[in-house]
Amino acid sequence: MGQSPSVYLDRDHYTSDRFSYMSSPANVSSDSGELAKEVAVNLDYTEEIPDECLAYIFQFLGTGDRKRCSLVCKRWLRVDGQSRYRLSLNAQSEIVGSLPSIFTRFDSVTKLALRCERKSISVNDDALVLISTRCRNLGRLKLRGCREITDCGMARFAENCKNLKKLSCGSCMFGAKALNAVLNNCANLEELSVKRLRGIQEGAEAIEPGAAASSLQSICLKELINAQPFESLVVGSKKLKSLIIIRCLGDWNRVLEMIGKQNGSSNSLMEIHLERLQVSDLGLTAISKCPNIENLHVVKTPDCTNFGIVSVMEHCRLLKKLHIDGWRMNRIGDESLIAVAKHCSNLQELVLIGVNATLEGLRAIAGNCLKLERLALCGSATIGDPELLCIAAKCVSLKKLCVKGCPISDIGIAALAWGCPNLVKIKVKKCIRVSSGIGEWLRERRGSVVVNMDASDIDSGFDASGSDGGAHESGTEFPQVVSQVNGAVASTSNNGRLASLRTKFAFLAGRNLVACPFRRCSNGEDSSSRNL
Repeated sequence: MGQSPSVYLDRDHYTSDRFSYMSSPANVSSDSGELAKEVAVNLDYTEEIPDECLAYIFQFLGTGDRKRCSLVCKRWLRVDGQSRYRLSLNAQSEIVGSLPSIFTRFDSVTKLALRCERKSISVNDDALVLISTRCRNLGRLKLRGCREITDCGMARFAENCKNLKKLSCGSCMFGAKALNAVLNNCANLEELSVKRLRGIQEGAEAIEPGAAASSLQSICLKELINAQPFESLVVGSKKLKSLIIIRCLGDWNRVLEMIGKQNGSSNSLMEIHLERLQVSDLGLTAISKCPNIENLHVVKTPDCTNFGIVSVMEHCRLLKKLHIDGWRMNRIGDESLIAVAKHCSNLQELVLIGVNATLEGLRAIAGNCLKLERLALCGSATIGDPELLCIAAKCVSLKKLCVKGCPISDIGIAALAWGCPNLVKIKVKKCIRVSSGIGEWLRERRGSVVVNMDASDIDSGFDASGSDGGAHESGTEFPQVVSQVNGAVASTSNNGRLASLRTKFAFLAGRNLVACPFRRCSNGEDSSSRNL
């Protein structure tokens, strides 16, 4: 791939038949051998690769390698610039003078991110307008910390970039006028994400969907002190599929009721995420009128109870993902889980945080939700070994299991050695009754399963569930664990499946598998794994 400008080669001579000398007896002399070496060293083989193919190759390179490739020659620099569709810039004011040259080189950018640190001065309206004149085909724009951009700058930008499909802005100072300008000019806008927008003050004008009313599919609002101007936008977006509202002040029950009244069964909403909002069972009942919902998050909404969750489950039977954070308020429990099991047989992912579910609710889930693949149980004082034994026995499709801050012990973990045949990953954190050695034992039994046991948190004595279990001894031996398992299985002999585990554990008890305390399990290699 090297190039040398010092030697000129006739492409017509060498390109057409550069290896023909190898088959000709007249060219087998030493002179022809030296010529062949010179050709191999100085010929640029990449000249025959079309620019389109070279650009395609560049797409497989990382950022650093691609920058280095752009320095090889002028052609590679040009091809790299023309094939760069994504660009992220440090949007400090010092970059303004370099913007013309940057966008002369990268003239095909369709996805642009401008980020500025909190203590720095960001680019202003003039810079944003300059960018919009150079990137008229811009499809995605992300602004972070660009506090010098005003309503006027955003309005002029929207007039030049009418093909914009995605806008994400956070920690900026412009307000409702800027967003209305974008919505009125960008008729193809599909996604809008707004976080900590400082320019929307009390009494701000309403934000209307405008020309994007028929194209907007996703709205995400986060940490807005005054979110009332967005009510018209949320209600007026006719093809809205995803609605995410997190930590935004306002009466959201009324907004959800207005959404539920629209279009009835033809409502297009498929995802709703409500977190730390002023919303109650009235809002959840309104959500139940959106039958196409597949993904529902109800997180830290203390006014929501079993009644609202049951209402949603009875009507939203296509649900595939359900996340509930009950904030340990004891207002959501088994009644909701039984409704989920009864009406949502297609459920694939269930996350319960601060929900005091018991064996009754989890048994219903395990028995009816046969497609369940991902399950997370966190911060519950009522989820112990019997519940985990039930999961191991009945959740045959389960692939990922996370248990955090629950009063489970080695007994429940040991059941996973035979249960859940499709399991690929187990994560246990902050469960003080689980010994560090059981993770190593489980790895030996199920080598194909990734076992992530947070030994440091276990030994620290932290109990997210608030249970009164004491700290365990790190030197627990396996025969002692087996005896505990036998006792637990005997105590649940009324359950046929759980009783059948007794024979398996008794078989292991007769084997001297471990003669010394388990080694502390290291989870360093799994620390970067993606959470469930």
